[in-house]
Amino acid sequence: MILLDTQVLLWLLSNERRLGSQARRAIDQAWVAEEAAVSSISFWEVAMLQSKGRMTLLRDAELWRQSVLDAGLIEIAPHGRIATRAGLLANMHGDPADRIIVATALEGHRLVTADQEILGWSGTLDRMDARV
Repeated sequence: MILLDTQVLLWLLSNERRLGSQARRAIDQAWVAEEAAVSSISFWEVAMLQSKGRMTLLRDAELWRQSVLDAGLIEIAPHGRIATRAGLLANMHGDPADRIIVATALEGHRLVTADQEILGWSGTLDRMDARV
């Protein structure tokens, strides 16, 4: 399963050029195979960005979320093991959303991200640079 970081999800849906061809191909293949996912914390991040005026969605955040899920993206909600793991990640910066996304990926998913701090994190994590 491929897990998309929040920024990668937004890049994918807006056809952003910064999303690399290898990453786009991997995501497209996973999506067709029904193996593309996102942490539910990403929807929280998007709603927060919208409420702060830092991004604009063409519809209500919940309707946007539902349309993304209806298109085939799988939502993974953080459960207790993910929450605990997120709190215990060694040498990971303090952003709670990033910690939850990384902890979710550690459930056996490959994380596609462009976040330099996650890409440079010293922990064992199957990750792909979204810009490649």
